[in-house]
Amino acid sequence: MSDASSPAAAPGPEPVRRAPRLSAVRREGGRVTPLELFFDLVFVLAITECTDLMSHHPTWAGLGQGLLVLGVLWWAWTAYAWLTSVIDPEAGPVRLAFFAAMASMLIAAICVPEAFGSLGLAFALAIGFFRVAHIALFAIADPDNPDLLRSVRGLAVSTAIAVGLLALASAFDGITQAALWVLALVLDFGGPYFFGVEGWQLVPGHFAERHGLIVIIALGESIVDIGAGAAGHLDLAIGVAAVLGVAVAAALWWVYFDVVALVSAQRLSAAEPGRVQNALARDSYSYLHLFLVAGIVLTAFGLKTVLGHTGEHLVWVTAFALLGGIAIYLLGLVAFRYRHVRTWNRRKLMLAAILLALIPLATAIPALLTLAIAAVLLAVLVFRENAAYGDARDALRAGNTMTEG
Repeated sequence: MSDASSPAAAPGPEPVRRAPRLSAVRREGGRVTPLELFFDLVFVLAITECTDLMSHHPTWAGLGQGLLVLGVLWWAWTAYAWLTSVIDPEAGPVRLAFFAAMASMLIAAICVPEAFGSLGLAFALAIGFFRVAHIALFAIADPDNPDLLRSVRGLAVSTAIAVGLLALASAFDGITQAALWVLALVLDFGGPYFFGVEGWQLVPGHFAERHGLIVIIALGESIVDIGAGAAGHLDLAIGVAAVLGVAVAAALWWVYFDVVALVSAQRLSAAEPGRVQNALARDSYSYLHLFLVAGIVLTAFGLKTVLGHTGEHLVWVTAFALLGGIAIYLLGLVAFRYRHVRTWNRRKLMLAAILLALIPLATAIPALLTLAIAAVLLAVLVFRENAAYGDARDALRAGNTMTEG
């Protein structure tokens, strides 16, 4: 009879059970991974190309085209922000899929200047591949989750319709082409309302951080455009304009990241998981952050114009881009706050109204003076908000919770 205590009779070690490489990953408290940061870099070029499209066609039509392209790019990007709350982006096979998606987005970015011209079909196909890769990864991420699969199927339908309309639009021009683009965006953005949000999985901290980082990328693009606007020339007026441009970009950063980004991330994390939390994320981040990015892109176009024409007055299109872009950014923050706490930020509302009212004046005074006025008004807003939050702001930034005032 063998000795039960002998090594031969001792139970062996439990076999190591490896989780599927493409399984759903709950990343509570998780931070954005290096691969996601690398992935987002391709949007630097895409966003820059939207600004260049407006700069090369400084008309209302050019402005509209740039914003429509930005809308398509934004919806494609935010889809991946949802994806990485479900799937580990750094799992081996997934990395390769992300790299392939980056390549397709790079092709789309190259096509942006002619997205309404000779490269319209190529742009639609590149965006189509980017979106199909996203849907495929979602479909295999958690195949045993029927709610997720139901949402993915709905997303696949709205994506196919939108990409098909963009491809069809490449065969037209003028009003018909623009109408098809608008219809594609409306149906694509409206998709989540038709198939619901219950099936999505979300890691709130990661999701909020990811959107904050894309805002930083857009702000960085505005800094790039300040340098591009100078075009290798420097005199006193250009130097002053460059400093004022950085001040504007810094103020836009401040009014979002100093308090708003922190409070909203806390509120998203505190929301009831499931439908309530997912709807809050969809509305406040996937939808309303587009206004922030669009405002930054418009402002960057305005800054680039001012740097190249400091002594001239702005025309209506560029005046709207500069002052209206800042106003759209502020209104986006107002709506963002309202979606979270159901109250209005009157300071931001008032400044947005003032900036819009100043657009006619901007067409009659030097561009540098218009930029100076915008920078001073934003500085006043930053000062007043900093004072209004008071000790609560310091407590928040020390890691405690607060309610945005």
